[in-house]
Amino acid sequence: MSDWFFKERRDQLINWMGIDSWIDSSLASTWQGLQERYNAASSFFARFRLSGWKRVANELGSEALTLGAGGFVLMYALALPAFLEIDENKALNTGKYAVKFLDRNGREIGQRGILHNDAISLEDIPDHMIKATLATEDRRFFEHFGIDPLGTGRALLENARAGETVQGGSSITQQVAKNLFLSSERSLQRKVKELFLSFWLESRFSKREILKLYFDRAYMGGGAFGVEAAAQFYFGKSIKSVTLAESAVLAGLFKAPTKYAPHIDLPAARARANEVLTNMVEAGYMTAGQVHSARLNPANPIETRTASSPDWFLDWAFEEIQRVAEGRGHYVLTARTTIDLNLQQAAEQALTSTIRQHGRNQNARSGALVSMEPDGAVRALVGGTDYGESQFNRATHARRQPGSSFKLYVYANAVERGLTPKSIVRDVSVGCGNWSPKNYDGGGGGGGSMPAGIAFAKSLNTVAVDLSLKYDRDRVLEMTRRLGVEGVKKTCSMALGDTGITPLQHTAAYSTFANDGILTKPYAILDITNSRGELIYTRDRDEPPAPRVLSRRVVEQMNQMMHQVVMEGTGRRAQLDFTYTAGKTGTSSSYRDAWFVGFTGQYVTGVWIGNDDYRPMNNVTGGTIPTLAWHSYMSVAHTNMDIPPIPGLAVHPAQIAERQRLEEQKRLQVIAQRDNPIYTSPAAGTQQRRSNSLMSDQTREALKRVAQAMRTAAGLPGETAPAAPQQGSPPGQGGPPAAGRRADGTSGGAGTLSSATVTSGATAGTSPIGDRR
Repeated sequence: MSDWFFKERRDQLINWMGIDSWIDSSLASTWQGLQERYNAASSFFARFRLSGWKRVANELGSEALTLGAGGFVLMYALALPAFLEIDENKALNTGKYAVKFLDRNGREIGQRGILHNDAISLEDIPDHMIKATLATEDRRFFEHFGIDPLGTGRALLENARAGETVQGGSSITQQVAKNLFLSSERSLQRKVKELFLSFWLESRFSKREILKLYFDRAYMGGGAFGVEAAAQFYFGKSIKSVTLAESAVLAGLFKAPTKYAPHIDLPAARARANEVLTNMVEAGYMTAGQVHSARLNPANPIETRTASSPDWFLDWAFEEIQRVAEGRGHYVLTARTTIDLNLQQAAEQALTSTIRQHGRNQNARSGALVSMEPDGAVRALVGGTDYGESQFNRATHARRQPGSSFKLYVYANAVERGLTPKSIVRDVSVGCGNWSPKNYDGGGGGGGSMPAGIAFAKSLNTVAVDLSLKYDRDRVLEMTRRLGVEGVKKTCSMALGDTGITPLQHTAAYSTFANDGILTKPYAILDITNSRGELIYTRDRDEPPAPRVLSRRVVEQMNQMMHQVVMEGTGRRAQLDFTYTAGKTGTSSSYRDAWFVGFTGQYVTGVWIGNDDYRPMNNVTGGTIPTLAWHSYMSVAHTNMDIPPIPGLAVHPAQIAERQRLEEQKRLQVIAQRDNPIYTSPAAGTQQRRSNSLMSDQTREALKRVAQAMRTAAGLPGETAPAAPQQGSPPGQGGPPAAGRRADGTSGGAGTLSSATVTSGATAGTSPIGDRR
């Protein structure tokens, strides 16, 4: 049969056979082409095939490129934080504000800022001052590019040979980077930032400009920044006029301004100046004969300071000035501050002596102390143990973990939502995710029940974490922000104080409870006047009234629990025998931070103890060294018994007795003024007897008889003795017999009780219970 029909149909359809043949041929040709190209490429690269030492070199080069690329990425990651620190306008602004600071009584206490007419060009600085600085600090300054590997290596070798730090490894550029952009905190992160910022400075400024910045910004001791201020402070002259011997003294201050300051240790300053002169000879800048006269005639500094400069406080006050005076159009200012110099000196002494006495054996090297009145007026602020060694203000800028002192915010939130000091809580570890808290003894809680006040006093971690979860951690964060604390993060362990807080912020938050729930914002400036004496700012006029942020019920109940901490909990060493106290201890993990923040009705004081490099201390808790420093300071801070009561607490019996004594004294004075004219007419020339003398009449009469006998023995005319008071005379004639005696008959005046507490030492207490105390 003919298939003409199907043949015709196939001719009209797709030629599948042709397509299949085309695909096969295309794949074959493509594969053949790839093989040819591969063979051609192999033949081409075969020309570069290496063997022997050439291959080894090639492999090393390839690995170097790979590691270099990775290193570049790592360097960029390390350099980025450093470049974020750059605020050129702020760091290089040398004359925006010039401020003279006064204390609360109007006495000058220091200056900050650089005056416009005090700018000294590099050409005006004597050649021997420049050579002395380069010979001592950075001999290869004009040769390196920011860092000096040779100088650093030489310094490491000399330090290893001497067994101590005798030479610094930082170049002048590195020191400028630290002065302009970084703090003096000792950490690896800061050194890495310093390295990259040095490269940036070298690319941004000339060597002469960097050297000028160094001469203007380096701290030289005595509150003086820059060589011009130092020359004025130590020698009473401009840097333009200093001699070679004086230049040697100034150049020796860069390394350790407090240690070698001539007004503190003149022999050490002169010995250091001799080292500088020797360095100048070794560097080839001068000959031995040229420096011989300076050795024979050392510099004689002048005495310009009558009291210790409160440098920590002034640094913070200058920051406050820049905030308050911004936009007012005045730059030469005089500011009256809140500082009390007596309290400042007492605070510095309490902190440094306590660390020196108790911290050395327990690896506690640094600390900070802030003391303010309940309304926020800062009376004393100590940012470290040695301002000359490190100007980093730990009181205002160090963010350290508060440990259990953070429980204040947790309990305050719980009390606001219904908890009371008598509410029953359980010592049970409640899990948060895969984490669960443990107490100081390492256990997860004994499961016992107790009042919330006892749990707070014993600083039980299990209870604090349970309360933070039960009453909502978001509300705890809101409580911290309400009290002025920023930066706290929401974590499972937030109740145990795992986020850094500055001592100034933390102390101000506690102060709100001493201020009856009125928000406390710490302040340093009372008023500011411009160069014409015009008042441009006063706190009473220009600041809005502080709002109430806590109810009186919350404040009173929290104060009662904080008082319980001092009476029977972890803060027993904070007891004062003349007034009631309240506060809370805190210790961070691994004993890296120890705190005590507490208050009376008059002062709120926070103390932090730790190490700048975050090294753990040897079992230092908040109830030990911080509480001892707090007690040492607060014992002398209260100079009279006129102390307001803490909200929610009764008046201390000693204060009641003192008030009764003063009332009795006033009553006797009224009687004396009524019955004895000598008290009513002092303006007429009669001598008024002091009714508040602490000396008894018998002692006074005995001293008069001794004086009369000594006059007689010396052949001098005797004084006319006053008529002795007649028996039965009203009190006050011949000296009121009750003056200087308390209502209970014991001797002592308003200051006697406080004086006794100065030497009483810390009240002994048992070992605190609860972790992060």
